[in-house]
Amino acid sequence: MTEDTQPDLYDSLDGQVAVVTGATRGIGAEIAAQLVDHGATVYAGARDTDDVTAPDQRPVTLDVTEESQIAAAVDRIEEEAGRLDVLVNNAGVFPRSGPLHTVDTADLDHTLAVNLRGPTLVTKHALPLLLDAEAGRVVNLSSGLGQFTEGQMGGGYPPYRLSKVGLGGLTAYLDGEYASEGLLANAVSPGWVRTDMGGPSANRSPAEGADTAVWLSRFGPASPSGRLWKDRETIPW
Repeated sequence: MTEDTQPDLYDSLDGQVAVVTGATRGIGAEIAAQLVDHGATVYAGARDTDDVTAPDQRPVTLDVTEESQIAAAVDRIEEEAGRLDVLVNNAGVFPRSGPLHTVDTADLDHTLAVNLRGPTLVTKHALPLLLDAEAGRVVNLSSGLGQFTEGQMGGGYPPYRLSKVGLGGLTAYLDGEYASEGLLANAVSPGWVRTDMGGPSANRSPAEGADTAVWLSRFGPASPSGRLWKDRETIPW
């Protein structure tokens, strides 16, 4: 890491509030648990709140494809907590598919709805609270399959790849639009993680996959923004 990318980390998130989408399993569940360990009040977003079993988290109904649920979740956070410091856009889907000409359009539409439109709308509704925070943070869960500057875009999975390219664009946009107001927006590639999405052969545990996202969630004012990270280092888009 170069000197200009050194973050100013909060030692504790005590008194701060975070919301994690897709928090019921895999990387999302691990991120939520680790943020609690750092002292944050964590709202665990789920389509079915019965799936949130951690007693130290606050379940909130949040299907990222339903804007009414997004708005209601943010309203509830404002009413109960009065603030929001961290948004982790983790919810995502990964349909297996071949080249674009073989892709079912319904799979394309659903993937973009969950992986790109969802984070965009969640961020839209959360921004007023995030901009009121000392250093509001948006952490977007991306993927190495979304890197497009190093000739890595072949090999199938176009709905997923394109959704993550778009998520990188959202991250860069948020930095360009709101950095002057103190917002910190970053994306993270968690690597190949043993989850329902990654499968049992993946080489990383959920805890390892969550590490950099949690680290980004601890960024303080004037820390780096508008970048893609892996293993706490910046990598090319």
